[in-house]
Amino acid sequence: MIARLLIAALIAIATLAPAGAADLVIGLGADVTSIDPHNNNAAPNNSIAEQIFNKLIENDARQNPKPGLAESWRTVDDLTWEFKLRRGVKFHDGSDFTAADVAFSIERPSVINTPGGFTIFTRSITEKIIVDPYTIRLKTAAPYPNLPIDMSGLIIVSSVAAKGALAADFDSGKATIGTGPWKFVRYIKGDRIELARNDNYWGPKPPWDKVTFRLITSDPSRVAALLAGDVQMIEAIPPADYAKLKTNKDIAIFTTISNRMIHLHLDSNRDKSPFITDKAGKPLEKNPFKDARVRKAVSKAINRNAMVERVMDGLAIPAGQLMPEGFFGVSPNLKPEPFDPDGAKKLLAEAGYPDGFGITLHGPNNRYVNDDQIVQAVAQMLTRVGIATKVETLPFSVYVSRANKVEFSAALLGWGVSTGEATYPLRSLIATYNPAKGLGTWNWGRYTNPAMDALLEQGLATVDNAKRDKLLQQATELVINDTGLIPLHFQVNTWAARRGIVYTPRTDERTYAHDVRAAP
Repeated sequence: MIARLLIAALIAIATLAPAGAADLVIGLGADVTSIDPHNNNAAPNNSIAEQIFNKLIENDARQNPKPGLAESWRTVDDLTWEFKLRRGVKFHDGSDFTAADVAFSIERPSVINTPGGFTIFTRSITEKIIVDPYTIRLKTAAPYPNLPIDMSGLIIVSSVAAKGALAADFDSGKATIGTGPWKFVRYIKGDRIELARNDNYWGPKPPWDKVTFRLITSDPSRVAALLAGDVQMIEAIPPADYAKLKTNKDIAIFTTISNRMIHLHLDSNRDKSPFITDKAGKPLEKNPFKDARVRKAVSKAINRNAMVERVMDGLAIPAGQLMPEGFFGVSPNLKPEPFDPDGAKKLLAEAGYPDGFGITLHGPNNRYVNDDQIVQAVAQMLTRVGIATKVETLPFSVYVSRANKVEFSAALLGWGVSTGEATYPLRSLIATYNPAKGLGTWNWGRYTNPAMDALLEQGLATVDNAKRDKLLQQATELVINDTGLIPLHFQVNTWAARRGIVYTPRTDERTYAHDVRAAP
């Protein structure tokens, strides 16, 4: 309450300094766990890394591909893609960018010992052929039309600076030598990242001399920092403060629909699951989530419209599949699961749980918009249909480490699709776990569906876009109808800035300092 009153007061009295200062300070809403661009495939980490480094193929604000370090790309034959690299690009230490750096960067995710998740972009590549310093050919075992899209998800590092480097070497700056618009200055874990403009950048020069990203995961503190003048822009406006900020003439708001799906993973693989009990708290010998009827009951018990209205204050859209409308591979046949508590109870009874059971629902408390409140709301809804639900939320850095070890029975995750099509969530969240192929790397429930895997594999090898789109739709329908995971909602991406500053909102949630500009 005190924090809310403070924010209201600051809105009333804030006097904002003019934009256009040489330095920019941005308040981030989620923690950055490492500067190593291959350490953990999480949006906050990627957003920072993509400003220090580059990719072969970049994405615009709507995630349409555009040339990056690769000026062009083409198929040489059914199994070979050729990338022509940009000439004259220098790393921050003055060394030349060449095809050797691309080959090294493709290899690195599979040899470093981290949870990573970047092998999903590299596992299809069977051979790397350096034709000359500015031409590289990548071979695949089968026709693979998705390779350029995969290359829009992989950051290119210096083969010299990053050789043998660990995450600590990037966090200290020792190995943080990129080709991007910003040079690394300092990273203080849990506090800030400082970058300086790269005056030798091959693309448009950033308008700021220096940028500081402050890690302010507390919602009231982030808004207060903006209004007090401590930061000039923030991301992830707290829904409860959105209306107040929107009416403030000294604050500019920028929004767009996100492709980040907030969803639940349920342990559907193990015979016995660690956080499932009977109503008395005794561990169940049989895992109810292996039964599709129980998973469907969980989905029916969730009132998505109420979640959007009450928990998200309208800054979300109920989700019925892996991506919102308008993206490649989205099915027109899938809608959000209707709220049906009676139907949920009926399914539980049919599955042999007329009196329900008990679970612990795990989630982060500092990663997604209102994540802690979302977990609490879901727990209340499940309890009302007979699934007595306890809640445990954790800081994301701790939470994701445990979740990647499959320690939970039911877990909340948010997934943003950096490549802009359904292939990515299908491969990462739903495909049968197979680290050798880079599949199912974020499949925390270890869900498996051979029919879906076959459709996905076929889609990945189909060159015809119309056919591939249909295959991805069919794969998505199989998973959703089997409740392989439970979509809750899509976030609305939001930014707020001080008077005189403009930002182009992005569907991928990225907060890029070089895209922050003074108003014309």
